Amino acid sequence: MTTQSSNIETAISHQTMTSSFEIPAWLPWFFTRLLSGVLVVFVISLIVFIATQALPSDPARVILGPEAPEATVQILREQLGLNDPILIQYWHWLSQLLQGNFGRSIDSNVPVVQIVQNYFGNTVALTILVIVITVPLSVVLGVWLSLRRDSKLDRIIVSSSILFKAVPGFVIAIWLMMFFSTSILHILPAASLLIPEQSAFSQIEFLVLPILTLALSLIPYLMHLVRGSMIDALESDYVTSARLRGIPERRIIWKHVLPNALVPVVQGTALTIRVLLSGALIIEVVFSYLSNPAPEYPEQALERGWEGSVILRVKVLANGSPDTVSVKQSSGKKLLDSAAVRTVKQWKFSPALKGKTPVEGWVDVPIHYQLPK
Repeated sequence: MTTQSSNIETAISHQTMTSSFEIPAWLPWFFTRLLSGVLVVFVISLIVFIATQALPSDPARVILGPEAPEATVQILREQLGLNDPILIQYWHWLSQLLQGNFGRSIDSNVPVVQIVQNYFGNTVALTILVIVITVPLSVVLGVWLSLRRDSKLDRIIVSSSILFKAVPGFVIAIWLMMFFSTSILHILPAASLLIPEQSAFSQIEFLVLPILTLALSLIPYLMHLVRGSMIDALESDYVTSARLRGIPERRIIWKHVLPNALVPVVQGTALTIRVLLSGALIIEVVFSYLSNPAPEYPEQALERGWEGSVILRVKVLANGSPDTVSVKQSSGKKLLDSAAVRTVKQWKFSPALKGKTPVEGWVDVPIHYQLPK
């Protein structure tokens, strides 16, 4: 009997020790996801490196120019490590990348991190404004349409939203530019060229078209999420039970249905932030949405001998100062357009007209650049 009791106690103590060292159920899942993430990053880095190596141009030749002596090119190739074996180059590239060193721009020899920092601030400002505007508007539209399900207005708006979802963002940008910045309705600047010394929020008129473009691309997606979630929630058993108990319809919708319907909307908004940031880059290109330009641009323009003509469309106030400046026609580089806009913004047109009658309204200002080498 004593032996049997001791065996039972030993088994219980062994089971207790085993259970105390039991591996949590989430730990294998976590390490599996972690290893798969590391593997994906490694494969992506390998693909990016191979793609850059497959480019036909020689980085050393691009940096020094086509007229540079071959000996100078070879010296620069040695300094950049381009003569090392391909695996050594990949290791150096990956190690620098993991340390946050993205190298230098081939065009300007400026650190890539610095160039990204110059543009990232206004990109984030644009993204925040789009989210602040589109999320509440999408929720209101989605709730409103779900309460009018299968009506004519619901079908028209849903069909239109599907069209906007299918059209690329840059096409919507061109449509808006043609409508609001040309002879149809010339009320907004076509080029969102910001003054470097001021923040993007203080120049809101240049953000209207980029924000509207991104909003028209994002609202249909979030609106459909809200509408679908609201319809599912309105058909659920707890809503039917609440109606049978005599609870007012407005209270059911705003207190019980909407909180449950917003769960997928929050998830969808979080997922679209990444897509919105990448989409904002394309819209910035269309609208020439420049943030603080890197300091190397003027020297770069002088070295390359850029020239061109820019015709600016300027709205002049009664005191002779420019109110709105946009590019009407250009035959030069975007840098020249940007420099012309920033220059004209500092002008006072009454003195500049040299005694002529002060201008008030829209005027065309032709500017010709010829930057010698």
